[in-house]
Amino acid sequence: MSLKIRLARAGAKKRPFYRIVVADARAPRDGRFIERIGSFDPMLAKDNAGRVVIDLERAKHWLSVGAQATDRVERFFDEAGLLKRAPKNNPEKAVPGKKAQERAAEKAKKAAAAAEAAE
Repeated sequence: MSLKIRLARAGAKKRPFYRIVVADARAPRDGRFIERIGSFDPMLAKDNAGRVVIDLERAKHWLSVGAQATDRVERFFDEAGLLKRAPKNNPEKAVPGKKAQERAAEKAKKAAAAAEAAE
């Protein structure tokens, strides 16, 4: 059984509140979980102490047993000093799509033709 430390959504519509839970990877997001080890309230200010609350002892235990944290939970653990999250880099994310590249090429071609005609 592979374990995940992940967020389970709670709260009302447009008022999210997340529990940090340890669950079987096959269980649904808001479904059955093994243990609740913290909470995350994105509606609070970023400098508020109650925004992210984690039981570090239980988190250490579950990580030692082999549970894998999701990316967002890894960020929380990194802030708490529990583990080091490797920075992710995707340089191709900022590259425009195929159509946008075609439009840019056409625009450059028209600008070059206009500059030639002006001379």
